[in-house]
Amino acid sequence: MASVQKSMRIPKEMVREIQGIAQQSGKGFSTITKELLEEAIKMHRCPGIVFAEGVSARRARIAGTGIEVWEVIANYKSVGEDSERLHTILHWLTELQLRAALGYYRAYPKEIDDLITQNENWTKESIHKRYPLLAGSRV
Repeated sequence: MASVQKSMRIPKEMVREIQGIAQQSGKGFSTITKELLEEAIKMHRCPGIVFAEGVSARRARIAGTGIEVWEVIANYKSVGEDSERLHTILHWLTELQLRAALGYYRAYPKEIDDLITQNENWTKESIHKRYPLLAGSRV
């Protein structure tokens, strides 16, 4: 995505918050600001979606749950993209929560498809290589 340089005034307290996040993450001020703006735009476009830290990065989740959007969409695909069957298997989610996940997927399909593919590519060997503690060997 092409970048455009813009100048803007940001309240001091907000600058301190962004600097704190940048310092904790080891990323630069501009990188963190860009990431936060991207998340804000996505949440604005897709009400009912929030962002939270995942295992490896911040990811889109259904507000009020710990469920990531990619998990809902993977289930949706597994039931032949049948909304009624999706609601049956994820019965604890409201219709609005499921619609929020589906709406986010319609807006950002590549992001979600990439996460689904990433999850499908895990093998026992790759898990043990990346997380040796999970290998189950006894000391």
